[in-house]
Amino acid sequence: MKKLLFIFLVGIASVNAQTKKELQAQKAEKQAAANAAQAEANALQAKIDALPGWRTGAFGTIGGSLSNFNNWYAQGAPNNASGNLGFTLNAYANLIEEKFFWRNSLSTNLKWVKLDNKDIETDDDSFNPTTDVFNISSLYGRNITKTIAVSGLMEYRTTLLDNFNDPGYLDLGIGATWTPIQNLIVVIHPLNYNFVFSDNDTVFESSLGAKIVADYTRQIGAINFKSNFSTFQSYKSSDLSNFTWTNSFGYTLWKMIGVGFDFGLRSNKQEALNYALAQTPATATSFDDVDNKLQTYYTVGLSYKF
Repeated sequence: MKKLLFIFLVGIASVNAQTKKELQAQKAEKQAAANAAQAEANALQAKIDALPGWRTGAFGTIGGSLSNFNNWYAQGAPNNASGNLGFTLNAYANLIEEKFFWRNSLSTNLKWVKLDNKDIETDDDSFNPTTDVFNISSLYGRNITKTIAVSGLMEYRTTLLDNFNDPGYLDLGIGATWTPIQNLIVVIHPLNYNFVFSDNDTVFESSLGAKIVADYTRQIGAINFKSNFSTFQSYKSSDLSNFTWTNSFGYTLWKMIGVGFDFGLRSNKQEALNYALAQTPATATSFDDVDNKLQTYYTVGLSYKF
């Protein structure tokens, strides 16, 4: 009896092992077919992307939190309401033709913060702007070769929530654009005028210089990525030069919703001096003694792909 039971169990194990191997073989066959179909689909998409015409897209990040405390005695202000709200938006509309291109982009990062101590009647209970970045650019080029074009660029940077156009920066220039690989744009304009708009004419000054921009925007599956570096190098004085480097990442988790991360770096000696002179007492007297610290920001939160 034991011998028969042993033979029966071995038979069942053999059948199961055979069935498992058969299922694994079928899965491998189906997976190979799916991989081949996906490769064909990717090749067709690459051909579609290479066709002339408009290419548009947008993605952004939304982050925020709200809190309210009543009689929470463990903290310094037991009755308070606080919160922060912020969002970023990156959008583009590019016309790509055989002989020319016209690339337009918009990026903005806005954030508000509130801290209301309800025990102080004169306390500010409103949301106040903290991060305030706005940038729009338009690049037109006529192709000389497949990777080099003669181009003209317009780029405008300012703030929206506070001190709109004070300062504001408008770059207008001509030169060349290099596209060594798909999605990477390198602009080199040795003839560029940087118009600076501000009420403080003693600090901010327009000048002639060189404009260099490098932009890489790409979508890989569920990941959206954009990195933009823009610098103006003044021929008149290095004190009038500046650069801004912004980066945005978005990862789609479900449908159009995901997580996002944005950070930026900036250096602008004119802005640093303007801020230092506005302090009481002033922390600098001129470009020679101003502490031009690196400006940074970051935003983490939910992302939405448009």
